[in-house]
Amino acid sequence: MTSSAASHARPRRFATTRWSLIQQATQGNEAPARAALEELCQAYWLPVYAFMRRQTRDVHEAQDWTQGFLASLLSRDSFAQLSPERGRFRSFLLAAARNFSSNERGKKNAVVRGGQIVLQSLDYEHGEQRLARELATTATAESLFERQWAHAVLDRVLQQLREEYYSTERHALFDALVGNLGGAANEGSLTVSAEKLQMSPEAIRVSLHRLRKRYRALLRNEISQTTNTPAEVEDEIRHLFLTLAQN
Repeated sequence: MTSSAASHARPRRFATTRWSLIQQATQGNEAPARAALEELCQAYWLPVYAFMRRQTRDVHEAQDWTQGFLASLLSRDSFAQLSPERGRFRSFLLAAARNFSSNERGKKNAVVRGGQIVLQSLDYEHGEQRLARELATTATAESLFERQWAHAVLDRVLQQLREEYYSTERHALFDALVGNLGGAANEGSLTVSAEKLQMSPEAIRVSLHRLRKRYRALLRNEISQTTNTPAEVEDEIRHLFLTLAQN
């Protein structure tokens, strides 16, 4: 259930839902709107960049398109007609990226938009490393977006879980068990961890159960912030893991 790249960039945690951030952005107060949408851009830039990389063979153009698209989202008008009832945030972002790239195609000169809006630097070099294997396949732009979205969600959830354990001085326990979050537990690994942490076999299994339970709770909370109903949460989780299971 973990993402292989979870140990890289430290994602920012959200204090509120994606939908409420969008609603802030449609209101008249410019400072909170920009801060809210900048946070969204920082969280979701890699799935967008993956999509743009498949839309054009020019790496620099893909970067310009990504920057332009994200900057365009910092306009309140981009979200004026959007509400939770109209769809999931993942679907909205993909559709918006598709429309943006379609409009950009055919233009002679790429332009970086939103000159008066400051975005934190996007690490395109790291993005290229993350995308290298998948860009070498025939996966569609939509598929690349979906997989990178799934990884982004799991990365953030895993980071939240790590922060919880580290903040309560349980970092050694977390580091020992995190490799067993998904699938069947490795009994040999658990035995070694129990000995290293001076815990009984039963205690280490209980700790793993609690770690997994907390991970699932954080995942559902994360997904619930981009959906509208409990039924959509379960469907979105199934979609996420189905996406990751596809080659």
